[in-house]
Amino acid sequence: MRTADLELAARCRAGEAGAFEELYRQHARRLFGLVVRMIGSVEDAEDLLQEVFLQAHRKLSGFRGDSALGTWLYRLTMNHCLDHLRARQVRMNRVTESLDEDGAEEPTAPAPVVALAISRLDLERAIDMLPDGARAAFLLHDVEGFEHREIAQILGISEGTSKSQVHKARKKLRAILRQ
Repeated sequence: MRTADLELAARCRAGEAGAFEELYRQHARRLFGLVVRMIGSVEDAEDLLQEVFLQAHRKLSGFRGDSALGTWLYRLTMNHCLDHLRARQVRMNRVTESLDEDGAEEPTAPAPVVALAISRLDLERAIDMLPDGARAAFLLHDVEGFEHREIAQILGISEGTSKSQVHKARKKLRAILRQ
């Protein structure tokens, strides 16, 4: 597997026609699903995925084959998503600070009657409410099926931190979905 990854990376770096398209076809679908779940928007995910593959094209010379090419791409994707979420949070903080300065009050709405069954939409909304690190570890482990050692490589954290983040995410999800 690593040999095939190294060969594909070398073909891409050499500018071989179709090599980068092959790389894209092998990984785009799975990465797109990850980006959608991390960002919460299909439209933003499409743009971010393009940015990820542009970045991958530029950084492919740095791929040494220490991990699988897919793992390297996941790490690149997760870093890009986390950067995007941090930037979005900064923008939201600026907006809410200006609202606070204006003395605006938050509107309250009556609590809706919620069915006991958990829908996919409820779960996706609950996942969106998780802190970035917990969401990333949870999605990679429980949704994508990565082992904690792989998650540690992708996210640049320890294996123990990965386990802790997944545990915290599950606990928080249960609390959110009970409400």
